[in-house]
Amino acid sequence: MTLADFLTLFAVYISIFLFGMTVLRIGLYQLSYRSMRQALQRFTSNPFKGMLMGVVVTGVLQSSSCTMVLTVGFVSVGLITFRQSIGIILGANIGTTVTAEIMTFYEQIPLWPLLIVGAIFLLFRKPIVFGAGAISFGLGTVFVALNGLETLAEPIKAFPVIQEALQTTDTYTSAGILLGTGLTAIIQSSTATTGIAMTFLNENLIGLSSAIAIMLGANIGTCITAWFASIGSNREAKLVALAHIWLNVLGVVVFAPFVHEMSSLAQWLTQDPLKQLAHISVLFNVVSSLIVLPVVKQFTNFVLWVHRKSA
Repeated sequence: MTLADFLTLFAVYISIFLFGMTVLRIGLYQLSYRSMRQALQRFTSNPFKGMLMGVVVTGVLQSSSCTMVLTVGFVSVGLITFRQSIGIILGANIGTTVTAEIMTFYEQIPLWPLLIVGAIFLLFRKPIVFGAGAISFGLGTVFVALNGLETLAEPIKAFPVIQEALQTTDTYTSAGILLGTGLTAIIQSSTATTGIAMTFLNENLIGLSSAIAIMLGANIGTCITAWFASIGSNREAKLVALAHIWLNVLGVVVFAPFVHEMSSLAQWLTQDPLKQLAHISVLFNVVSSLIVLPVVKQFTNFVLWVHRKSA
């Protein structure tokens, strides 16, 4: 296999993954989008309620990016304020970790039943049946992509350049963070980046510390979607995207020096490499959000002060 063949297959499997996530979201959208939208508007009276709603909405929609785009949109039309959005952002960062936990089962769940049942249900017009079919087919497609990415582990060993780059992320935490940030910004999916890290970790191409660093970087890279959504919007909507960036960057800066300690904690929690990364992703986002929750007012004032002219 040539390098061009490898990169082509890599792009194909990433495309399949993103397609599966899109179909999955369509199904979840079909079943719950209206209620989730109403909930976002109604239950944001304080940061704690907003965080809980961010967790629920993101867990259901399986995408922090979708939640952030919704939030930016609501703020831009005045349905909620910038201050109310902070709680939702905190919750969205937690809710997105649900997907990583689901992906840890891709080796145990049979793919064909998911795909076949999902495809059959997609033929029905009834929204509930169609939505269930989209969820089943989308999840099966995501698992197919993860299996495909895993098959690329062996060919990587034939390319010293890629191996050296991956080994660099084991040596330097900053390299892993930059890789995760850049890859997520390009493919517009922190979930896909985490999935790649999982499959490479499972095949011993990278160590756990490297995978955690890539996951941290993915949390920064995912901010690009909300920033794009805020372009052309009013000042408050832009502040939402900027607050999202600040929260994720500060969280990574605080936790980056403790990557090896996080790796040791993950190994204590479970022996399964996939679950190790998923559990640390949950803990990182939960702890980061809980640290900020008591000082939401101060954080909001900080963002307003820093961007008093630029936003």
